[in-house]
Amino acid sequence: MPTWLFKTEPSEFPFAKLAAAAGGTMWDGVANPTALIHLRSCAVGDHVYIYHTASEKAIVGLAVVTKAAYPDPARPELNDRAEPRFAVVNLRRVMDVKAPLTLAAIKADPRSAEFDLLRQSRLSVMPVPPALAKIIDSLTGLKR
Repeated sequence: MPTWLFKTEPSEFPFAKLAAAAGGTMWDGVANPTALIHLRSCAVGDHVYIYHTASEKAIVGLAVVTKAAYPDPARPELNDRAEPRFAVVNLRRVMDVKAPLTLAAIKADPRSAEFDLLRQSRLSVMPVPPALAKIIDSLTGLKR
């Protein structure tokens, strides 16, 4: 099962807000073309690390995709291939991490060298390689 990392501004949509949304919520606001490609690849049941940007810069929780990508109802434009230009998915909180995993700790671990979080810092949705997901689970105390 694929694992993803979604970035969010904690002042805009903190993990606590996702946790409070009974049944989950729509994840929207993705505009970067590469991030949208990744978002469209998310499938029901995929796990998602939620990463707080800004001053926190840490993985703070785990969510699950409950509805695969569909057109963003707030932005229904089509691209040049007559496909929805913007996509959204639905997420539901699974659990908080026991220990937030900071960007500094990720950078310090040589096993993370090829992680898009370090190579493409502006990307808001990215895949997490399976071996790295196991490491993140261990470092954050997640039991899946």
